[in-house]
Amino acid sequence: ENEDLENTKVISPVASASDPEPHSSPYRPQMVPPVSEDAAEDLRKAASALEAQALVEQKLRPTDQGQVLNKMAKYQAPQRSGDIVMIQSEHTGAIDILSADLESADLLGDHRKVSPPLMAPPCIWTFAKMKEFKSKLGKEKNSCLVVKRGEVVTIRVPTHPEGKRVCWEFATDDYDIGFGVYFDWTPVTSTDITVQVSDSSEDEDEDEEEEEGLEDPVPAGDVERGSRSSLRGRYGEVMPVYRRDSHRDVQAGSHDYPGEGIYLLKFDNSYSLLRNKTLYFHVYYTS
Repeated sequence: ENEDLENTKVISPVASASDPEPHSSPYRPQMVPPVSEDAAEDLRKAASALEAQALVEQKLRPTDQGQVLNKMAKYQAPQRSGDIVMIQSEHTGAIDILSADLESADLLGDHRKVSPPLMAPPCIWTFAKMKEFKSKLGKEKNSCLVVKRGEVVTIRVPTHPEGKRVCWEFATDDYDIGFGVYFDWTPVTSTDITVQVSDSSEDEDEDEEEEEGLEDPVPAGDVERGSRSSLRGRYGEVMPVYRRDSHRDVQAGSHDYPGEGIYLLKFDNSYSLLRNKTLYFHVYYTS
């Protein structure tokens, strides 16, 4: 009985320790129930695991943080709203945030398409000697052709090393025709002038896309208001396609070389559902 009474006196202060306002003196010694050997072993293992993880983080974190800081210094914050790419470290969990544009352009190698430089405007004029012009070109080989209804004819004129300017003249019988000039910034491998015929402007664009391996076709516009601002990312617009009164006056123009490449003279009859157009044209160089 005496032993039970002593145990009761010793344990009671420990039970009152959880009381927010203990009545026992803070200086009075208090006893805590002994911890089992299994619990102590678990505590020791947990402490050892935490120490090992801390050592690994101390070794890996400086290098990983340096890489993150280098990336953040290289890539500026995006200037406009959009998707972002979050890269998380496998070792420390550190997160690096990059804009989607930078991710696709710099990390994945999908470089952005660079717009070609702006073209200087051409010089254009007309003259009224239709009969003389048609009579002269009618006798020359490859200077007269028929642009059928719904067709687009493209005359490819490479820059010539002996010239600095390309010039063109053309006329039609009875009806007008759409005409525009573009410049292809590709290296010149031949100075031969070639003629390409397609069923329509859209079909022509699709054919060129298949050759170039490009996606997202550029939509065709209205020949009445100009067909399009540009044909491709590598093409420069010298003059958009408009309907010209080539059946009334001879249409003429010239353009100084912007560099090495190929001029595309487009004669567009895609808007005509019934009429073929007889075309007389003359292309030459000057220095």
